[in-house]
Amino acid sequence: MTKARCLLPFLAALSWVPLSAQWSFADDSARLLRVDHYVRVHSTVAAIAGQISQIYVREVVRAGVALRGPAPDRVALFVHGAGTPAEVSFDVQYQDYSWMAYLAHAGFDAFSMDMTGYGRSTRPAPMNDPCNVSREQQSGFIPALIPAPCSPGYPHPLTTIASDWNDLGAVIDYLRSLRHVDKVSLLAWSLGGPRAAGYTARHPEQISQLVLLAPAYNRAGAADPPAQLPADGTTMTTQSHDEFTANWARQTGCADQVDPAASDSVWEQMLASDPVGATWGTGVRRAPQVTVWGWNAAVVAKEKTPTLMVTGQYDKQVPSDRVRDLYADLAAEKKVFIDLACSSHNAMWEKNHLLLFKASAEWLTKGTVNGQQQGMLKFGY
Repeated sequence: MTKARCLLPFLAALSWVPLSAQWSFADDSARLLRVDHYVRVHSTVAAIAGQISQIYVREVVRAGVALRGPAPDRVALFVHGAGTPAEVSFDVQYQDYSWMAYLAHAGFDAFSMDMTGYGRSTRPAPMNDPCNVSREQQSGFIPALIPAPCSPGYPHPLTTIASDWNDLGAVIDYLRSLRHVDKVSLLAWSLGGPRAAGYTARHPEQISQLVLLAPAYNRAGAADPPAQLPADGTTMTTQSHDEFTANWARQTGCADQVDPAASDSVWEQMLASDPVGATWGTGVRRAPQVTVWGWNAAVVAKEKTPTLMVTGQYDKQVPSDRVRDLYADLAAEKKVFIDLACSSHNAMWEKNHLLLFKASAEWLTKGTVNGQQQGMLKFGY
């Protein structure tokens, strides 16, 4: 364990939460536990470098598994993308839409983490200043929050892929110690791809398998960090309800692809994850602007960790061609690509979410999808 990164973590809360009314349990061992952990880490985020920050980790696990301990190959960590914190991305409280709960019912000890600046993790002070968003986004806060456009107090992107890797490494160290395992599996969405797979490229001995939904892969991406962080005045981004629904609507190609009640539930939980942003204008979720490098064709050509990658048919945020590029470039012998029908960038919240969840469970338990260790598949067509 890297002691400089991960100090004494502590358990913050414990709750017994059954998944929903549709589940029936023979005894308490099948009930789901939701446990809140906070991992303390020496931050490498420039605005708070060297300070101790807290990384929020949610655990979802069957009571019986928690009591006896998970099998060594059943510890999984979810890594979120650029905007939505992990507890909303992967454990949304709507019907059977929780990916974490699905894996927990399959016998996994499922964890998720919020990077610095997201959800319940430490949010550096520059995130509390609406002047630190772009001039375009500031316009939505005039005059209720700010009287006029204003200059940023912190004119740099807040976090970097390296600070994310530092947070991720601290959490992985914590889980390996907590559950007495050498390796964990990582499941990631969108920008979670460079976070999880980029970390894996540097620490393959710690990661057993990868599941990547809409991974933000760029063959020609920068190999090294910039000499200095940009000073363009954008520290963070915000998203309003209208922006959230419009972005999703442009990726909808099937009549029953999105349940409106599911969308409403996701947004409600998004605002709950950001009580400060909820007071800005009509309510927004805030997220750090992230500077990314270090996960390109040269890196992927050396990665051998078994990887399942999934693209949504109508994804307009990470187009399918970029995920196909990843499949072609990846050195791993065990790799499967899934083209998921009637799905957008938000596939885990849509009609075919159970196809995604089932495929991930098979990959993590057997190293196959539909019995295949390698290949390109279509689901739901």
